Amino acid sequence: MNTPLLRIRLDSAEDVVAARRRARELAAGFGFSRLDQTRIASAVSEIARNAHEYAGGGEVMFALEGERPRLALAVEVRDRGPGMRHLQSVLDGTYRSPHGMGVGITGSRRLMERFEIRSQPGAGTTVSMARALPADRGDVSGPEVERIVGEIATRTLRSDSLDEVQQQNRELVSTLEELRVRQDELARLTQELEATNRGVVALYAELDERAEELRRADLMKTRFLSNMSHELRTPLSSIRALANLLLNRLDGDLGVEQERQVKLILASAETLGETVDDLLDLAKIEAGKTDVVPAWFDPADLFAALRTMLTPLLNTPHVSLEFAATAALPRLYTDEPKLTQILRNFVSNALKYTERGHIRVGARCDAQGERITFFVADTGIGIAAEHHQIIFEEFGQVQNRLQQRVKGTGLGLPLCRKLAALLGGEVSVDSELGVGSTFQLDLPVRFTANEDDARATSGDAA
Repeated sequence: MNTPLLRIRLDSAEDVVAARRRARELAAGFGFSRLDQTRIASAVSEIARNAHEYAGGGEVMFALEGERPRLALAVEVRDRGPGMRHLQSVLDGTYRSPHGMGVGITGSRRLMERFEIRSQPGAGTTVSMARALPADRGDVSGPEVERIVGEIATRTLRSDSLDEVQQQNRELVSTLEELRVRQDELARLTQELEATNRGVVALYAELDERAEELRRADLMKTRFLSNMSHELRTPLSSIRALANLLLNRLDGDLGVEQERQVKLILASAETLGETVDDLLDLAKIEAGKTDVVPAWFDPADLFAALRTMLTPLLNTPHVSLEFAATAALPRLYTDEPKLTQILRNFVSNALKYTERGHIRVGARCDAQGERITFFVADTGIGIAAEHHQIIFEEFGQVQNRLQQRVKGTGLGLPLCRKLAALLGGEVSVDSELGVGSTFQLDLPVRFTANEDDARATSGDAA
């Protein structure tokens, strides 16, 4: 859409003044701010002056362009001159004529939102520029456009250049005042930003300090756990050895009560030993001293070893331990002892909290054959949904009716989570209170620490 508004011929300097006035009046009629009125009038005045002084005259055409409701006030200045020989250098701002033409065009481009120049030798120059109507102006109807143009056309165009200079001075003063206000606002915002930056810098410094404190505390905790675990293992080994000596009657016969108490001592030592082992494993993982040693093995061998290891732990005829078939599973390349440790923890927990029913151990592979998911499903007491995350946190335990009979430290599942991460996998749980739980371990079929390892394992598998 292009709706013509006004046309002014540029035959004299007075016509340049008239073009500036009409530009300002049209901008005011279409709701532009005083600052934008000055921008539009100054751009039109500068380009019209170039057409008159350097090209011997021309014409200025005002129009509305675009589609409703987003319209723009467009201005086109045509001249009858020889064209611009240095157009590209003028457009990129590097050309400076003795009369200042390059400076004027560069300044006008900055004042308008759209600015284009078309020039050919001997065919004159056309400058097209536009500025969008204010967003709050709304739609402009045909009758309203006619009214604005009619009011402007009825105004007398005086050729008093002094009056126009005075008007420009007033606009300049107004613009300078507005710029001063904005500069003051910018200075205030700069001060606020500097104060905020100082606060942010101080906050970052404090955060760095706290992070360093936490790092030192974590390092001390890791060292403490590692040292204490080693210190506890020696007396625990002695307690277990002495208890076994007594139970084997190497120092004489034991009474019934004595045998019961020695068995309690041995069971407590075994429990404490498992806790110490978990603490040491956690400390080694956190210290980055746990190495993954992958090797190829068959899931059937893994399940056979687990069955041999865990079946003796069944102490009630009301619970059965079942292992699913492994014929459809691929060979695995991962750290078998760490995988065994995770599954052993899963099954041990299931044995503790399952009074009746079954515990089923199995695995399934994804469609691509790249990942395998091991699961341990039980029909135990289950875990409420709000506690699913807690059980994987160190020393996190959920209170239940079996808590007094079944002792624990809350280290087994957190250790499983960290071991799974070392193997490139993750653990999860699906459980409902009173129904049972299914703990899952998702792993890559082939453990790869980096791309070189990936290529190596692919070659080994072949």
